[in-house]
Amino acid sequence: MVLSTRYLLKTVLPTNSVCRSLFAATLVLTRTMVSDPIITQKHPLSEDDESIVSKKQCIEPRVKRKKCAVLLAYSGQGYLGLQRNKGTKTVEEELLQALKANNLITDEGFEQIQTMHFQRAARTDKGVSALRQIISLLLPEEVNKEVVNNALPEQIRVLDIRRATKGFNSKNSCDGRTYSYTCPTFAFAPQEATIDFSYRIDSTVIDKINEIVKNFLGCHNYHNYTSKKKPGDPSAQRYMVSFYCDKPFEKDGIELISLYVRGQSFMLHQIRKMVGVIIAICRGVANIDVIERSWKQERLDLPIAPGLGLVLEEVHYDKYNEKFGNDGMHERLDFVELNEQVSEFRAKHILPTIIKVEKEERSYPLTKKI
Repeated sequence: MVLSTRYLLKTVLPTNSVCRSLFAATLVLTRTMVSDPIITQKHPLSEDDESIVSKKQCIEPRVKRKKCAVLLAYSGQGYLGLQRNKGTKTVEEELLQALKANNLITDEGFEQIQTMHFQRAARTDKGVSALRQIISLLLPEEVNKEVVNNALPEQIRVLDIRRATKGFNSKNSCDGRTYSYTCPTFAFAPQEATIDFSYRIDSTVIDKINEIVKNFLGCHNYHNYTSKKKPGDPSAQRYMVSFYCDKPFEKDGIELISLYVRGQSFMLHQIRKMVGVIIAICRGVANIDVIERSWKQERLDLPIAPGLGLVLEEVHYDKYNEKFGNDGMHERLDFVELNEQVSEFRAKHILPTIIKVEKEERSYPLTKKI
């Protein structure tokens, strides 16, 4: 049943004359459009219509995305850390730019990385490098790592891109992190020793280092090894699984040595201050009891080793690999098959930088007393 205009004006609208006039005009126009076959006829749209073309350009094809783990190696020299901080040069910014350049992430994903579930396994600070870092995010099902690498500087390499579970989070799923610290052996030389590039460490000093590092094993309060933590703050508790000093090796006329520490997690400056304390004890500017004192309420001004020699060696996913690594749908998240590439990257991009900067800046030995 079609209601008349007069009936609608009497029953629907209030007595306001302006509203009645507007409503009447609208009804007339509507009925004209319905009854006019020319107006209601559907005309095909021309492809030359600029408005239609512009709308099509704005619509991106829907790309099916899956949670992926990006296995990454990078030299931190010249970067203000891993984590993106707009306006500064960071490793993540380089990676995101490379992904965007190859249309692997959207403009929205580039601007708001949380929309693609972006997460890093471990943060690295200014100048700190990584050999086996993992970043999780949503990516298209088919991604060629070489396409990404072609858009990255040589000191940042995507070693592999692997499919992960839907709920995988590279930070929360991580069981532990292993770091190395590499420096010239003369950093540990006694005060009376001649300090230059001809110095060669004695086996007794290496044995002493391996005895000192045992004091860090287990759970302790590291409030003195970071900033803005008060004594007794439970958030400063950290658990060290292993800590040892490796054999020395020579490169470009300098003898170097590396310490390796694995823990569940680490705080800002923690490892560098641990190394600083070890160096101070070896050089005779601190006593071994300073480590025990550092766990207690006393506030200590501990020496900090340069950041250049610190490298994230590996992030560990033991539980994840045990549960999903052999399910036939997901790959293991480890770097066993990539060890050769990792060694090549270390030799090409990390060790030469450590040696070059040390020759230029002479960062060691540390002389600060505790």
